[in-house]
Formats: sequence, C-alpha cells, structure tokens
Amino acid sequence: MNGLAGLFESGHIIDLILLLVLLEALALWWLLKRADTRLRLTQLLPNLVAGAALLLALRSALADADWLWTALALSLALVAHITDLRQRWREGRA
Repeated sequence: MNGLAGLFESGHIIDLILLLVLLEALALWWLLKRADTRLRLTQLLPNLVAGAALLLALRSALADADWLWTALALSLALVAHITDLRQRWREGRA
C-alpha cells in the first residue's frame, strides 16, 4: 500500500480529513475574531462536531474497532446535530 490508494485502504484518509476539520475550526475562529459579524464560533461548533463524529464513526468501522466505539461516535454526532438544529430553530424565531 502506497500513495493515495494506501490512504483509502488503511482508513488513514479519515485521519487527514479530521485534521482538515480541525484546521477549518481554527481558521473560522481566527476569521471570526477579526470580522465585524454577529456570527460566533459557538454557533458553528455543533455542526463541525457532528461532522467530525460521523468521520470518527466511519474510521472506527473501517478499523474494525469494537462496535461500541462506532455507536458512541454516532451518538455524539446525533447529540451535536440536535444541538445544531435547536440553535438554528431558536435563532430563526428570534
């Protein structure tokens, strides 16, 4: 296994994507600190966490980890997704 095919076969492509999600969060934090906007990173975090948790679930499944790890990651994704929806619902009604 080498190159891009090796990343996919080993599941390490997910690790790289998770790193990109972390870099995205840091870039958003940096940009929002400097921008003249009412948008806050705390408004975006639930969406980022939901995506990262889904990636962790995929990674654990690809790595043949115990099913509990996959279930835990999926549960975290659900909680983050519900938090995101709840936030959006409240902001839409304000």
